[in-house]
Amino acid sequence: MKVLIHDRDLTFSDHEKEKYDRVIYADGRYAPCQGCFKCWTKTPATCVLKDSLQEMCRILGQAEDLVIVTENWYGGYSPAVKNLLDRSIGMSTPMSTYRGRQMHHTLRYKINNSVRVYVTGDVSDKEKETWKLLVERNAINWGASDYEVCFLDLQRDEEGADL
Repeated sequence: MKVLIHDRDLTFSDHEKEKYDRVIYADGRYAPCQGCFKCWTKTPATCVLKDSLQEMCRILGQAEDLVIVTENWYGGYSPAVKNLLDRSIGMSTPMSTYRGRQMHHTLRYKINNSVRVYVTGDVSDKEKETWKLLVERNAINWGASDYEVCFLDLQRDEEGADL
């Protein structure tokens, strides 16, 4: 399954929906993660908050190709995208395992996926370094076999990059 998460607008969703199995518009109209960890233990991979992100753990956990388009916010995801990613913690379990000689949570889904993150807006050189590290660490945590971070300039971004 190919999944696109973005914070652009609904017309961007319409433009990209033919290329992806799932297009998720991070509009911020959902509750933030409460940190209750029930998606880990009580209701595995299902958030107890009943809104459009209730099944986000399953969607991201089963994504073979994950593409994220986000505005740069101080070297990190936009608040709406970050909130959405926070709500997907249940795609792993509370148990731990080693991946790459480092301790990580065991994945609930065994899909080797790829992660591509497209960052829009002004990005300083220091923020680019932060982004590269952030995406690398996210890819490891999500069990991705391949990852990439790309920086889109505003002119190209407004014309619509080929994702």
